[in-house]
Amino acid sequence: MSRLLVVDDEERIRRLLQRVLQAEGYAVDLAATGAEGLTAATERSYDLIVLDLMLPDVSGAAVLSELLDRLPGSRVVVLSAVPEIGTRVHVLDAGALDFLPKPFVTAELLARVRVRLREQQSGTTAGSRFLQVGDLRLDTQRRIVSVGNQQTALSQREFVLLSHLMQRADQVCSREELLADVWGYQFDPGSNVVDVYVRRLRSKLDGLRRIETVRNVGYCLSAG
Repeated sequence: MSRLLVVDDEERIRRLLQRVLQAEGYAVDLAATGAEGLTAATERSYDLIVLDLMLPDVSGAAVLSELLDRLPGSRVVVLSAVPEIGTRVHVLDAGALDFLPKPFVTAELLARVRVRLREQQSGTTAGSRFLQVGDLRLDTQRRIVSVGNQQTALSQREFVLLSHLMQRADQVCSREELLADVWGYQFDPGSNVVDVYVRRLRSKLDGLRRIETVRNVGYCLSAG
C-alpha cells in the first residue's frame, strides 16, 4: 500500500484529500503546517507528498526546498491556489514532480497521483528493479546508473529523465514530451531546463554520447 502525506492548512481540503485518497486504497497522513509536514516526512517514509504553497508558518516553497535538502528522494506534488506561472515554473524547477492549481477536479488529482506513483515502478517487471539498455543499467530503487564498472548516483529529476529516455530507447523524445512527462509542465515555460538536465546526465555518464541531440526536436537514447 502506498503511503501519502498531505500538507495543507485548510482542514476541509485535508479531509477531502484524505477521504478520496483512502478510497483509492492509499494510506494517508495529514499535516496542517510546514513544520508538521517536515517532521512527519523525517519520521516516516512517504511514496508521495501533496504540498500546499500557502501555509501559516512557512511558505510551501521553503518546505519543498527543505524537504529536498534533507531527503533528496522526496516526491512532491504541489497543490496551490497561487496563480502566477512564474511560481509554478519555480517549484517545478526546484524539484516538485507536478503542480495542480486550486480549485482542482478530484478525478484529475487522482490521475496525477497514480501517474507519479507509477513512476516509482517504471521499468520494473516481475519484481525486477533494473532498467537495461545495452551496457547502461539503471537501479530504479537506489537511483544509481551503471556503465560497465562505473556507478553514478542521480538526483530525482535526473533519474526520471533517464528512465524515460531508456524506456523510449531508439525513439525520439521531443522537448514538449519531456517537459510534460518528466517535469509535469502542461505548457512551454520558455526555459532550457531539458537541455540543462541532459547535459548533467552526459557529464555524470562521463560524456556518454548515447543521448543524441535531434536538432529542433529533442533527444534520443541509442540502444547501440
